[in-house]
Amino acid sequence: MALNKGAKAPDFILPSTSGKPFHLSKDFKGKACIIYFYPKDFTKGCTAEACEFRDQFEAFRELDIPIVGISRDTIATHQKFKKEHRLPFELLSDARGDVCQDYDALIPILRIPKRITYLLNEQHRIWAVFQDMFDAKSHIRKMAEKVKENQG
Repeated sequence: MALNKGAKAPDFILPSTSGKPFHLSKDFKGKACIIYFYPKDFTKGCTAEACEFRDQFEAFRELDIPIVGISRDTIATHQKFKKEHRLPFELLSDARGDVCQDYDALIPILRIPKRITYLLNEQHRIWAVFQDMFDAKSHIRKMAEKVKENQG
């Protein structure tokens, strides 16, 4: 079960592929944003999802909506994944799974991140949630529709 729409998104600090710790409330202060959780770098579904975010990145950037991806992979693995697929956004490492847990994005017992995407508004309240372990591309399409619907 995902976090509820309208709830305040938990703040966090995680290592990022930029080399600097990423702090949600500081780095995305006053900005709507997308946080997507995914199971593992270099897997078929996760690669498709990351590449779809890459391909739609310009549309979100024009709306000033930054994107970050989070999994339990290491920063070294994230950097390879980011480079190989030319991802224009940061990937964050939640090695212990604490942030995944806070966002209800962790499969119990297996402790593998679920495929879940959160759209946060400027106050970092949850504006929309999309989850589907098997249809990665639909997250981006639904996210774009939600943003456009609220822009008009």
